[in-house]
Amino acid sequence: MAKTDQELGMGRKISRRDLLQATGLAGLSSMMPSVAGAKLSGNDDVYPPTDTGLRGSHAGSFEAAHALRDGATFNDARSLDESYDLVVVGGGISGLAAAHYYREKFGAESRILILENHDDFGGHARRNEFHQSGKMRLSMGGTHNMEPWHYSEVATGLVKKLGIDFDDLISKREFQYGQTARNGNSIWFDEETYGENKLVTNYTLEWWTPGTPVDCIDEFPLSDRAKSELKNLYAQDTNVLADKSDSEVEEILWSMSYPDFMKKYAGLSDEALQIFDTSQHGAWGVQLRALSATEGLFYSGLPGLNIIGQSKRMEDRGYTVAMFPDGNASIARLLVHDLIPKTAPGTNVNNVAIADFDYSKLDVAENKARLRLNATVVNAENTKSGVNVVYFKEGEKLKVSAKHCVMACYHSILPHICPSMADSQKEALAYQVKIPLLLTNVLLKSSKALDKLGIDSVNCPGRLLRNLFMFKGINTGGYSHPMADDGPVPLVFWGSIAPPDEAISAQEQCRASRRLMLDFTLEDYEREIRQVLDALLGPAGFDVKEDILAITVNRWAHGYSYEYMELWDDDYEEGEAPHEIARQPFGNITIANTDAAATAYTHSAIDEAFRAVTELG
Repeated sequence: MAKTDQELGMGRKISRRDLLQATGLAGLSSMMPSVAGAKLSGNDDVYPPTDTGLRGSHAGSFEAAHALRDGATFNDARSLDESYDLVVVGGGISGLAAAHYYREKFGAESRILILENHDDFGGHARRNEFHQSGKMRLSMGGTHNMEPWHYSEVATGLVKKLGIDFDDLISKREFQYGQTARNGNSIWFDEETYGENKLVTNYTLEWWTPGTPVDCIDEFPLSDRAKSELKNLYAQDTNVLADKSDSEVEEILWSMSYPDFMKKYAGLSDEALQIFDTSQHGAWGVQLRALSATEGLFYSGLPGLNIIGQSKRMEDRGYTVAMFPDGNASIARLLVHDLIPKTAPGTNVNNVAIADFDYSKLDVAENKARLRLNATVVNAENTKSGVNVVYFKEGEKLKVSAKHCVMACYHSILPHICPSMADSQKEALAYQVKIPLLLTNVLLKSSKALDKLGIDSVNCPGRLLRNLFMFKGINTGGYSHPMADDGPVPLVFWGSIAPPDEAISAQEQCRASRRLMLDFTLEDYEREIRQVLDALLGPAGFDVKEDILAITVNRWAHGYSYEYMELWDDDYEEGEAPHEIARQPFGNITIANTDAAATAYTHSAIDEAFRAVTELG
């Protein structure tokens, strides 16, 4: 029988002790309401990284943009009589990098204003900081890591200027994802979906390497037929397309969805396939029916390469990334310090994770660069001398002017912000539907229950969020949280929300998932988290009412940039893809952000910032 909300600990008050930490926060109440909705900073506006509850696309960050999208006008803005050399729309990594590059090109004395609609900088590189346990615990609120092998000369140059050494970060990382984690990967089947709660450790079916045992299949609460299908798949080393020409193979893999391919050529039933169906929620952000066979087989760690003569490609698939303990939030912090040193004097790559940032110094008149939070831009129009920018803040429409403007926000809002753009550019901008993303951090009192079960990374194919993992073992930026520490630990729930079955294409799925994500209340997310942890960890002594110290739901309704997918997008000629048309300069306005690259990576955000600034005359 399902537990009641009261039995799950929903809405209860939790004692807060030992909350005065290295960041200097003080005056915190010892009693807070519902853990998921608690605010941990004495003043919400002073230090947003410690705010818990619903973050990311939180209340106040998107309403003005949605009103603009729905036809609202923002006329009669009050002029602030503020004039800048550059206004940047968006305070994520791309916007911050654009400000950096602008000063390099036009001089350190350039006056810059960065307008950010959220209450914190960094965009998806959001820092989550916890102080409920006697020690500061850090986690990431969105963007995870850096993939050095992808970094261009431009992006590498910027991170080096910030003092970031990829090799040093890699050498200090104990944390590993999924299949390479300390205890390997695990899979948990829930009673509501599968008829019983069943934890299976040593789960090896994703990113599988030939020769690796798949004995875990015997423990799955699936039918004998489904288990037999899966075993047969992993036992093969053949090429079911051997009688096809190279062009025929290419056509099959590009034009057929991954599930359809595996049904036809591997004999998998829906029951066998469904354990993988949500596996790409944290990567592609969609159900498998939106992926081509090529995308599923070659780029997603899904099984099947061994049946098309590609077994050797399944070997040595490591993922050696560079990480900070707050994800790429430390990159944003280093950029902010570079632009506005007074926010955190003395900050460098060796102490950035524990540096005390003073948000009251972000938007000060004497700063050459200013960062204004909770400011949603609703209009930007070219003038004879530059650009007028209107934004909405605290219920008021305000206007500033600048010589130049870099749009470092997502593409699909720009046709509404810049209504005088050409229709062809508006159409291209609207094409790129953002991929929704959820990244929820749950601070646990201890890792002992997970340690007892021998798990630190778990797949939950039947639940709202597919992936969860302990986040520790990133000992960089002056911060230390060793893997051996069994004390308080953030547990990361990562993924998206499954769209209804009728949403087939990638864009349909993204739109449907976004609607669900925004409709869900904080209580909905908290209830799901508590139900999963109670059933998963309860057998190891976890007390769902006592052992959850905080919950932060980073809801990114407009998350990853849309990447073209083989089943749904044309094979565009160079220069004719929607993102290439969309990012063209518009008078004194240029366009950055990862949408302009059609790839959702930090290095892309940096590269596009550089390009956008070079286009300014």
